[in-house]
Amino acid sequence: MSKRKIHLVANAHLDPVWLWEWQEGAGEALSTFRQAAEFCEKRKGFVFCHNEAVLYRWVEEHEPALFARIRRLVRAGTWHIMGGWHVQPDCNMPSGESLVRQVLLGRRYFASRFGVEPRTAVNLDPFGHTRGLVQILAKSGYTAYLCCRPGNAQLPLARDEFVWVGYDGSEVLATRASAHYCSVGGRERERLEKWLADYPGDGPVIHLWGIGNHGGGPSRKDLDDLAAMGRERRDLELVHSTPDAYFSELERERETLPRRARDLNPWAVGCYTSMARVKQGHRRLESELFSAEKMVTAAWLQGLVPYPAAELDEAGRDLAFVEFHDILPGSAIPAGEEGALRQIGHGLEILSRLKAKAFFALAAGEPKAAAGELPIFVFNPHPHAVKTIVECELEPWEPNFEKTRWSPRIAAGGRVLPSQTEKEASNLSVEWRKKVVFEAELAPGRLSRFSCR
Repeated sequence: MSKRKIHLVANAHLDPVWLWEWQEGAGEALSTFRQAAEFCEKRKGFVFCHNEAVLYRWVEEHEPALFARIRRLVRAGTWHIMGGWHVQPDCNMPSGESLVRQVLLGRRYFASRFGVEPRTAVNLDPFGHTRGLVQILAKSGYTAYLCCRPGNAQLPLARDEFVWVGYDGSEVLATRASAHYCSVGGRERERLEKWLADYPGDGPVIHLWGIGNHGGGPSRKDLDDLAAMGRERRDLELVHSTPDAYFSELERERETLPRRARDLNPWAVGCYTSMARVKQGHRRLESELFSAEKMVTAAWLQGLVPYPAAELDEAGRDLAFVEFHDILPGSAIPAGEEGALRQIGHGLEILSRLKAKAFFALAAGEPKAAAGELPIFVFNPHPHAVKTIVECELEPWEPNFEKTRWSPRIAAGGRVLPSQTEKEASNLSVEWRKKVVFEAELAPGRLSRFSCR
């Protein structure tokens, strides 16, 4: 009789932020990884799997000796880097560009520190998954996707194993781990046997186990119980394994699997209306990062400034972290929200300084303003011309204490542009500042100059 193969994927789901702040999440990463490393070193055949580059970065920074142990275990094949992203982000709200950067941040880090490139993307806890992910996964070198939500109550599927098809026809193998990812300490054999009874069959099974959410991982009792189960159940082959190994086996069934050409939604939709400040700040940071990159690149290509790779990387990691699936959707505690707002502010301040430096460098060669002229410079980050409405505040030559009002005129190339004044930010009773709005045509990838008189 053939045995049903159970791929035991030991992990320790660890939310960097949720019912706690990131500092506690970092401390738990150290504790969880220490114990997991000990099991890898002392338990023959055991394999520990973990993802999320941010956790490894914390270990590298705060406990270098443990990090060196993990590197040795990865080389030995007893510690598996799974997933390979920076965090497990919300997979609906970030832009496609942000999701690509989650992949790049994680894969570059794991390749540089461990020399590995996981083939299976792992997002166990996010609340849903846009169909647009499939194309990103396939073009990033992934062949498979592992998730848990939404469950069958919210999203009935013909099978938990399927071929996920993207908008462009891209495909990845996918599995929804319906038993989820967390163990109750000391009861893992009971949990696995119940799942097998509820889902009979003969195909390969991926079984995620290990105490999680606040880290933890496998327990000694559960390791012993699963080993005993493997000896006693002659109908099963229990192996400590990895997502990559499971999907390599599932690939043999690809032609018989159902195909899904839709997203994997919805779950916990109320989260998408909470903590609006975080959502607004995230979108602003996302936009500022993309525009700042283009602005400093334009200045760098002209030899005006050195390329600020380290600063942009730091701001990019700020953005990636606040996209975590308990931060951006708004399911963390208030202290987690405040921490996210601080991190968003940190990223925005970095980008604000970079943009100012690039702006002054790009504007340095501009001709001197003519008599009576206030020059206005607008940078277009796009590779194409843009016709848009520009608004800006400016300082007249001196405060106007008279009852008359100055109505600025905006011109470019000798042509007066449609414009109007609006209420400025200040509330002084004299005409000290002016806010003007005008219609502009902006050249691609450069500063455009306008004259205000």
